[in-house]
Amino acid sequence: MSTLALLVVLLLFLVGLMFVSALAYAVYRRPVLTQPLMVALTGAAVLVAAVTAVVGTAAG
Repeated sequence: MSTLALLVVLLLFLVGLMFVSALAYAVYRRPVLTQPLMVALTGAAVLVAAVTAVVGTAAG
């Protein structure tokens, strides 16, 4: 895997982490939407799927 691909994966991870944090904070501020943990875990699962797709594409 090239250095550029690793950099892209790192940036995707960091942006995804910020997105998951923003989701958790938004739901924490308005608990009527849903439980914060479920939203954060769903966002994290989407992040893992995206990173896996990028790594799989870059590796092969």
